[in-house]
Amino acid sequence: MSTSNADRTPSETRPYPFPKLEGQEQVEPENNGIEGAVFVDKDGNKKVLRRRPPLLQIDQLNVVFGENQVLRDINLKIRRGETVAVIGESGCGKTVLLKNMIGLIAPTSGRVLFNGRDLATLTDKELTETRSHYGFVFQMAALFDSMTISENVAFPLRQHRKTMKRSEVNERVERLLEEVGLIPDVVWNKTPAEISGGMRKRVGFARALAMEPELMLYDEPTTGLDPIMSDVVNELMIGARDKRRVSGVLVTHDMKSAVKVANRLIMLYPHSMLKPGEPQVIFDGTPEEIVMSTDPRVAQFIRGEAGDRIRESGNPK
Repeated sequence: MSTSNADRTPSETRPYPFPKLEGQEQVEPENNGIEGAVFVDKDGNKKVLRRRPPLLQIDQLNVVFGENQVLRDINLKIRRGETVAVIGESGCGKTVLLKNMIGLIAPTSGRVLFNGRDLATLTDKELTETRSHYGFVFQMAALFDSMTISENVAFPLRQHRKTMKRSEVNERVERLLEEVGLIPDVVWNKTPAEISGGMRKRVGFARALAMEPELMLYDEPTTGLDPIMSDVVNELMIGARDKRRVSGVLVTHDMKSAVKVANRLIMLYPHSMLKPGEPQVIFDGTPEEIVMSTDPRVAQFIRGEAGDRIRESGNPK
C-alpha cells in the first residue's frame, strides 16, 4: 500500500521536490570543498544542488616551527552535530591543531575552512566575525578576575552584540548560568576568586555558549577536576551537542571523557616518532572501534601503559 506525503514522518519525506538522477553522474567539488548531486526537476531538466560544506574542514595541514614540524598532512572534516575527541600523548600537536581550527596559528601549508571559507583568506574583520561562531572552553576557565561572574558571561555579548538591550543580555546570562547548573542569584555578583574551581569551569562553559556558537572547542576541560566534577563537564558537553546541536572538538588526555562524550576519536602521534611517510593520524573511528584497535601505539595510550617508554629516546622534538 502506498503512503502519501501527509502520512509520512518527516524523516521519510524526500528532502527535495524532485528525484535524484539515477546512474553514476558525478559533480566535481568546488574550490571550497562543497560537493553536489545532480537532480532532475519535474520538466526533466537537470539541477545541481550543492550540499552544505562540512562545518570545519582541514586539508593537508602542515605546521612547522623553525626546524620542528609539529603537524604533517592532516586531513579532517567535522560534521554538523558531531563531537570529535582529539587524543594523543603530550607534544603530538593537539593544541596546535585546535589553535589552527580557530585561526590563532596560521598553517605553514594547507587550508582550514569554516563553513566553506578558508580562514587564511579572511580579513581581520571577517575573521573576528567568523570566530563569533565558535565557543572556546579553556583549560583553566580563563575568566577575567576583575569582572563579576555575570560580567564574564556577558562579555562576548557586550563585544559582538552591541545592539542587544541590557535586559536581553541579563536574561541570556541568567539562562546560561542555569543551564550549566549554577544559581544566578548566588553567583551573579561574585568574582572568580570567590567561587570554586568547578564553578569557574561552569562559568567558562556558560560564557562559551553565550554567542550561540556552531562549533565548541574544548581544551582539556576536565584538567584539575575531581571525578564527579569531571563528569559534570562531560554532561555539559553532551548537552551542548544533543540539545543545542552544537558541533564540538575535544582535546583531552582523559580517555573516560573522550569515550563518553565523543561520537568519533582521532589519535595523533608525535611527528618526531613517525617513520618516513607514515600518517600522523594513527586512528580515526568510534569509541567502540578504538578498544579493538590492533595498533600497539593506540592500545598503549588508551590503557595508560608505560611499556618501553620508561626511558625517553633523547629526541627533544
